[in-house]
Amino acid sequence: MCEEKYKIRLSGYIDDELSTDERRDFEAHLTGCTECRKELDSFRKLKEVTGAMKYADIPEQVWEGYWADIYRRLERGLGWVFISIGVIVILSFGCFHLLNDFFLNPDEPVLLKIGIGFGIIGVIILFVSLIRERLFASKRDRYDEVER
Repeated sequence: MCEEKYKIRLSGYIDDELSTDERRDFEAHLTGCTECRKELDSFRKLKEVTGAMKYADIPEQVWEGYWADIYRRLERGLGWVFISIGVIVILSFGCFHLLNDFFLNPDEPVLLKIGIGFGIIGVIILFVSLIRERLFASKRDRYDEVER
């Protein structure tokens, strides 16, 4: 039975990642261990096969045809429209209840209403600022015309 440290060093030996001393020790072990020699041979064959493998690239024409397809563009556009409508409905509902249940409630402290109101206004201003910045940057994208 072979020691575990030599089984661990097998892949390092194949990938030439062992130090000089480890390599010498492993090669000396190989002379007397048929189990490790057999495993080393199968590792070499595996490395040879996987080294020769290549990914099949999808031709650029296929991708252009895919993205140009009107169905795909319509599908994505409709998805964003429905998401936007859903978010608008949810936000409108939340704002209505916030106004009705909190701001118009005479039992809530005025100072708390002022603090939360300023916080909400600050978030809205930052959100609008962020949207404006993204629109500004997207109109001036230097790499917009570059084909991939």
